[in-house]
Amino acid sequence: MNTRVVENMGKYTGQVLEEVFSREVIEKRIDELAKQISTDYAGKVPILIGVLNGSVFFLADLAKRLDIDCEMDFIKVSSYHSGTQSSGTVRLLKDISCIITDRDVIIVEDIIDSGLTARFLKHRILENQPASVAFASLLFKPECLKLEFEAEYVGFEVADRFLVGYGLDLDQKFRNLPSIWAFPVNMNL
Repeated sequence: MNTRVVENMGKYTGQVLEEVFSREVIEKRIDELAKQISTDYAGKVPILIGVLNGSVFFLADLAKRLDIDCEMDFIKVSSYHSGTQSSGTVRLLKDISCIITDRDVIIVEDIIDSGLTARFLKHRILENQPASVAFASLLFKPECLKLEFEAEYVGFEVADRFLVGYGLDLDQKFRNLPSIWAFPVNMNL
């Protein structure tokens, strides 16, 4: 098992992170998702809407592997104001700029945990009357889900641990790690 020690992060300094998914495992799974999406949307040009900031790495790697044309746009929301606990409310910080009426939309997330952000995004996108809305999420935490929600394209189901890397952050740090890491299970973040 690969580990790394957190440095220069106040109360998190000294914590030992465990690698959950290596870069190679992530890339293989994204290849599989891209093939599935390319098959499902053959003959169509979906709009991939990345949820900033966490989905940037996943969206870029997914889009490069698609065998179909696509468009991209971004939306930014916030439910974490700092730290590791959701505030329970979702705020829209940046809306999409493209016209999605009668278009196929795939919302691309880094992780779906409680489902609150996903529900907010789905309602926000449906206001514009797209032809279809689907979700592609690299990670999915089924045991944390507070709402009935299904993502059509899921990279990995994960346990309820705080994860960083490959776009996932803690106070805007760790996003640039090429693999996904978990804080200790017994740690009170």
